[in-house]
Amino acid sequence: MNDTLAAPHQAARPGTPLGLAEMSRRHYGLATLRSIIATWSWRIRFRWELEQISRTNPHLIDDMGLTRRQVEAEIAKRFWQR
Repeated sequence: MNDTLAAPHQAARPGTPLGLAEMSRRHYGLATLRSIIATWSWRIRFRWELEQISRTNPHLIDDMGLTRRQVEAEIAKRFWQR
């Protein structure tokens, strides 16, 4: 029987080439992982910069329309937290 028509939920035998659907799922998984890492990196950088601004130029926090409490709460978050 032809393995190319196998159901998508069936695992391919070792040594057989990946089907288009499986390659697409793997690519989507890598793209998602890259996106998550980029988001976490952005959050780390944003919170670091916010902390630097609050230390060196605290008057800019008021100009941004934030309270000191809001800035402290944002800085205290971990990289995975929104």
